[in-house]
Amino acid sequence: MSRRTYKIETIVINELSVHHVVVDDHYMVKHSDHISDELILELVKLLNGIDQQPDKSIRGFSYFVNLLMFDKKQYRLIWLLEDNQIYIGVINAYRDDRRE
Repeated sequence: MSRRTYKIETIVINELSVHHVVVDDHYMVKHSDHISDELILELVKLLNGIDQQPDKSIRGFSYFVNLLMFDKKQYRLIWLLEDNQIYIGVINAYRDDRRE
């Protein structure tokens, strides 16, 4: 499994200034025909300003799931924050037309 790190313009998530995005290649297994690192970075920008409780917290990592609209399409973004770090980790992203 490989991960790529991108420096981004600062966004604020849960009152934390985030400067980097780490993208896991998990999405490439089933979703590479409609998801790319560039699209994931656009989805991450949509998180700017949110204050959200994690869906789950385990061993210093807080996990989140969001439905996001981009370019008139809905995507599900699965991401994490690590305690005391300034990056967002993207675990998976895919098109999702479900309501919840």
